[in-house]
Amino acid sequence: MKLVLIAVPGSGKSTIMNLVKKRIPELKTVIFGDLMFEIAKKKFGIKNRDEMRKKIKLKDYRKLQELAAERIGRLKGKMIIDTHASIKQPLGYYPGLPSHIIKKIRPDSIVVLDFDPKVVFKRRMVDFKLKKPERTSVGTIREPRARDIENEEEIELHQTMNKMFAIAAANEVACPVKIINLRFKEKREFEHAKKAAEEIIKMLKG
Repeated sequence: MKLVLIAVPGSGKSTIMNLVKKRIPELKTVIFGDLMFEIAKKKFGIKNRDEMRKKIKLKDYRKLQELAAERIGRLKGKMIIDTHASIKQPLGYYPGLPSHIIKKIRPDSIVVLDFDPKVVFKRRMVDFKLKKPERTSVGTIREPRARDIENEEEIELHQTMNKMFAIAAANEVACPVKIINLRFKEKREFEHAKKAAEEIIKMLKG
């Protein structure tokens, strides 16, 4: 079972993946952007992940995607791949899973997390204000990120673009798309993350 996990930046994918892995220790968790960054550091001297979409030419960005996808395609076993269906760039929204990339990964399902944009905005503000990595109450590490500041309307648009691109990618490899609705108000801390983790665990065990 190979799942692709999609959500807008700063929504808490890493926390969700860590919660899933605690329940399924043999699970491989792959961060597509980290693989691209690893290659970009060597090839272009990029200093952090946020620089990739701003400082690398489009043709080079495409090559980085392809090299990372080839690595993932060679991996075996049960895994979740953390990636983006759409990447906001200066020229517009760029597809994170175009035809030639999704065909190399060949997922069994694409999972899209759907949040209230107000919640994502607040979480991004926390990341923006961090001076150093912090451990959360569920044992995950929250790190400072130099994210672009977007308003709630822009975050909502990005979520819409994610769904559209995810459907297009799924069509290329004939796999289902599951949208997990996390727009409800949390009654306790990390309720969204725990709800999403439970849904994903059902899929991996199903």
